[in-house]
Amino acid sequence: MSKAFIADIIQQSTACTGVAANAAAGTLIDAIVRQLKKEGGFTLPSFGTFTVKKTKARRAMNPRTGEPVKVKAGRTVRFKASPNLKKAV
Repeated sequence: MSKAFIADIIQQSTACTGVAANAAAGTLIDAIVRQLKKEGGFTLPSFGTFTVKKTKARRAMNPRTGEPVKVKAGRTVRFKASPNLKKAV
């Protein structure tokens, strides 16, 4: 799914211009990112839950050269689908 796909769905469902739909899609994505940064996650009822998880520093293997590489600690987003979404798919 892309921002253009979301903008197209917004445009079709609200009968607005493409520019307005693209702005709405951008605002929606920005709001999701802000919520993840601020609260560390959020839930869309009947869809699922997004959470921010910390990852530990670790050693990995470079697949091209086979030599070990250090990977820094960081954060990633996890998604858990709701039971309704699991049934629908």
